[in-house]
Amino acid sequence: QVSLVESGGGLVQAGSSLRLSCLYSGRAFVNYAMGWFRQAPGKEREFVALISMTGSGTRYADSVNGRFIISRDNARNTVDLQMNALKPEDTAVYYCASSPVQSELARTYSSWGQGTQVTVYP
Repeated sequence: QVSLVESGGGLVQAGSSLRLSCLYSGRAFVNYAMGWFRQAPGKEREFVALISMTGSGTRYADSVNGRFIISRDNARNTVDLQMNALKPEDTAVYYCASSPVQSELARTYSSWGQGTQVTVYP
């Protein structure tokens, strides 16, 4: 059974940085691509970033490209999301998820964390 636990959310001012972390437990971490998604109130869940099994490949949503950095540590079973130059529109619940394929589609992710709230005020 896979478990994902996010941490690191909070309330910050626009322009600040936050680092989210996700701890994975269960089946071999290295066999899964990892993704970060977010969901704002009244909106659908959207793709933010993903990282390949080995960490050699990454993809980002256009809205965060150049500001967010995804990374993983396969020895510690963690995936992080460094968020810089935060904007009020980044406010959302952020989820990490695991997938057997590298995909931006939420339906391809089989396991999800409970989410962590990020709130950015002007």
